[in-house]
Amino acid sequence: MELAQVRLLVSDFGVCYRFYAEVLGLKPQAGAEHGPYEKFSPGGAGAGIALQDRAVMAEVLGEVGESATGHRSLVVLRVDDLDAYCAEVTGRGGVLVHGPAPMTERMRVAHLKDPEGNIVELQEWLLLRG
Repeated sequence: MELAQVRLLVSDFGVCYRFYAEVLGLKPQAGAEHGPYEKFSPGGAGAGIALQDRAVMAEVLGEVGESATGHRSLVVLRVDDLDAYCAEVTGRGGVLVHGPAPMTERMRVAHLKDPEGNIVELQEWLLLRG
């Protein structure tokens, strides 16, 4: 089994699309800027991050009148140089809400939120698990 994607249910698809493509610099799979779905790749093989229009998913599930409150997700991106990536992200309009700071003896992290309030954690591993 492998993780294929983390899917975020969002209300303003276009704003979130631009955040993941332009601020975080992830590559969109299909270029579906207006939704209702798009998968982004951080590069290389492995899992991706997908955006899904919240109203479309509610329809699929037969849910009416559901409201989104609180945090609905946490996306974790591993980077080689946390300080450099944080400088890139903030240079493209991202706002860090925490860090960069040590999380454990093995990693440093920084956090920011996307336009929908979803938390994005940036990780730099200092020591690999042994």
